[in-house]
Amino acid sequence: MPTDELFRAPFIAIGLDAAEGWLHVEWEGYQTVGTVQQGCERVLALLAQHGVAKVLNDNTEVLGGWSEAAEWLVDDWYPRMRAAGLRCFAWVYSPSRLSQLSADETMARLGEASGVQVFAYADEARRWLRSCA
Repeated sequence: MPTDELFRAPFIAIGLDAAEGWLHVEWEGYQTVGTVQQGCERVLALLAQHGVAKVLNDNTEVLGGWSEAAEWLVDDWYPRMRAAGLRCFAWVYSPSRLSQLSADETMARLGEASGVQVFAYADEARRWLRSCA
């Protein structure tokens, strides 16, 4: 689906898919706590600015682990995303096993009632977001 690019940095690209009503976030390369925080803060600002309640968070191009950011994501950023209107967050795994482990650690901290689902493929994530209320 075509998206209107809203922000780009060497580690992230964020677009608005107005037809679908969600932000499309593509993470790229190796992530650090700093890049995760910087990118997530931009996602939060754009979610609020554009009034969407869904995010397609694509980690397909992420390399390596980033588990040092899991606690901040769960305890700080994610509650602010929910307060800003987030309802459905589709997370596409990276093929990198270390990145998958970082995502799994974050998901374990979030719990099942978080509105976040993890997918192996972006097409599955899109289908879920379309059905998510």
